[in-house]
Order: sequence, then C-alpha cells, then structure tokens
Amino acid sequence: MTDLLSQIDDWGPEKVVVVSDARTGMKGVLVIDNTARGMGKGGTRMNPGVSVTEIARLARVMTWKWAGVDMFYGGAKAGIVGDPNATDKEAILRAFARKLSNEVPREYVLGLDMGLNEYDAAILADELGDRGAAVGSPHELGGIPYDQLGVTGYGVAESAHVAAQRLGIDLNNATVSIQGFGAVGKAAAQRFAHYGSTIVAISTSAGALHDSNGLDIGELLRLAAEWGDDAVHHYRRLQVQPVGAELTVPCDVLVPAARQDVIDAGVAGDVMTKLVVEGANLPAKQDALKILAERKILVVPDFVANAGGIVAAGVAMEARYSPFRPDSDTIFPLVASRIRANTTDVLDESDATATPPHDAARRIAQDRVRAAMVARGRIRLEHKS
Repeated sequence: MTDLLSQIDDWGPEKVVVVSDARTGMKGVLVIDNTARGMGKGGTRMNPGVSVTEIARLARVMTWKWAGVDMFYGGAKAGIVGDPNATDKEAILRAFARKLSNEVPREYVLGLDMGLNEYDAAILADELGDRGAAVGSPHELGGIPYDQLGVTGYGVAESAHVAAQRLGIDLNNATVSIQGFGAVGKAAAQRFAHYGSTIVAISTSAGALHDSNGLDIGELLRLAAEWGDDAVHHYRRLQVQPVGAELTVPCDVLVPAARQDVIDAGVAGDVMTKLVVEGANLPAKQDALKILAERKILVVPDFVANAGGIVAAGVAMEARYSPFRPDSDTIFPLVASRIRANTTDVLDESDATATPPHDAARRIAQDRVRAAMVARGRIRLEHKS
C-alpha cells in the first residue's frame, strides 16, 4: 500500500478498497481511479497473481479508455486473487460481492475481465440482489454477454483496418499474428478473416502455432471449443512453438491480445511487423514502445484499439434496469463507429504533433478528463494576468 500511496497523482486513484474473507480465503481489491466523467466502471479479473498495483494500473487505463471513446463513466477496476477454474469459485465470488456491497453498485459496477464469464456476472448480481450490480450477464437474465459476442476483438480488427490504411496496407492481402486465443483473440481473428487477412500465427498459454501459408481459423475455433488452450496441440500436427514465438514472426499486423508487459525491450527489437495493434491492456512496456517508435513501427494504443468491450458495457450500463435488452445488431455498428473514429482522431493528432500514438491518445483523453474535473470544481485553472 505504501508504494501505491506514492503513486497517487492529480488523476487518482480516488479510492482503493482491499477486501478479504477468512472463511472462503477470498482476497480482492477494487480501485476507483477517476470519476470526474461518471461513476466507476471497469472489468473484474480473477487470477492467482492479481496485485493492488496491477489493478491500479488497469484502472488508470480505464480512465483514459472511457474518455477516449467519449462515454461518461469513470476509470475503475477490480481483481480477485484466485484460480478462475477452482471448484469454490462461486463461494469466492459471493464473498467478494458481499465485501463490496458499500461500493457496488453506487460507486462501481462489476464487469467481466480475465477469468470471469457471463455466468459469474450473474452470480455477482444475484449475491447483491440487484440486477444492476454487474453487466455482461447472460441473455436469459436480460444481459448483454459482450465477451461472448466478441465485441472487443471485433473492435481491435476495426482499429487495425483504419491504421493499416494509413500505412498503405490492404488487410485483404495482409498477414496477421495474434497472441492469445481467448475471447479477444478469437473474435479478432474472425474479423480479420472477414477482411480477407491471412492469420499466420496464434498462441494460447499452451504454446504458439505458426504457418506462413495461413492457419485455418475455423478449425482452430472448433478445437478451442473442445480442448481450450490445448487446442494448439491438436492442430494438424503442426509443431507447437514456445509462447512468445508469435510475437516475432514476419507479419504485417501484430496483435498482442493476452497479458500485460509481454513486449519488452528485447522483443521490441525483434518484432518483424509494420503495425502493432494492442488487443490486451498494457501489453508493451514503456522502453519497448520507445524502441518500436524508433523503428518506425506504428502502435495503436490499448485504450484505443480494445475499447469495443467498454462501448458494449456502456450500452449495458444504460440498460441495466430496463425491461428491454438492446439488440446486439445495434451494438456492433456502434462499436465500429466509435473505435474507427477514435483511431482516426488519435492518428491525426499523432501526425499533427509528431508524437507517438500513445502520447497523442493520452493527451486527448487527459484533456477530456481535465475539463470534467474543472467543471466539477475538483481542480482550478490558473488565470494569467
């Protein structure tokens, strides 16, 4: 906690709540970063390595992400320390929800992130006795299961399409490598295939596959449904490579869509691509981003490219207490519109200011958050005489 206190800046975080439950062994954290533009909203992840610092970093990304897509919610994130495949998962989720009953849903609404699915969202809402306590719940409960719909990966491909055009890359003839074949990676692969791209590499936690002639995404999706991450070991006897190999194969577009900090300085020097589109949150370290910029490799920031999920979550937020569920056919066009417009704005700003897209995107988001903070009287502008 001492380290986190030293990291508080003008933006936040505004509140950090650490919770535990002796009976279930539950340990968790909620970080509400900045609510100048609205109440806290961000996904909840479950992983054995969850830390307060990690969740605080991700909450800050959410602040910029909401501002970037110009939707009026605040940056927040929650995390639970634990195995998402554990047999006592439900008990842990219910304990987590109870401990945050002061904050949820008045200050924060639970959502989906790594390790949680739409049925977990239903459990969280059920424990709090409020259907508005969580979004991303199943259709049967009137929810919008946006992870199941694949809106984040869909948006990643839409962002890539805009950026590729800037570089003169025709996605119809482009090669793509995707790290991660979960909800984001699968949906991104399908959308890239729709555009006519050739997926030359994918990875799961069990290994990576590479075929310069292209992988059969339909077959991989079928195998993933049956074998999960081990699908890579059942694909056409293709040799499985170590995780990380997919980051350095020759390709036109590289999509890191798994974990944070996977592209370090060493990897950044070895990638063989023209365009990196960040499907995961914080996939590249700061020194890596500098190297990629020096190598003239365009990087579309995470909080620009992977914001499709929060666009859908924003729609779900508005519909939490409505008796009518928004039609998913309206969500995809909205995601495409917001993501494509935001990507265009960021790349225009990057070109106009001769700064990397990360800096340009953060500047746009910060201007919007700062304006909201001024309007609420949380900060004052200095007037020069």
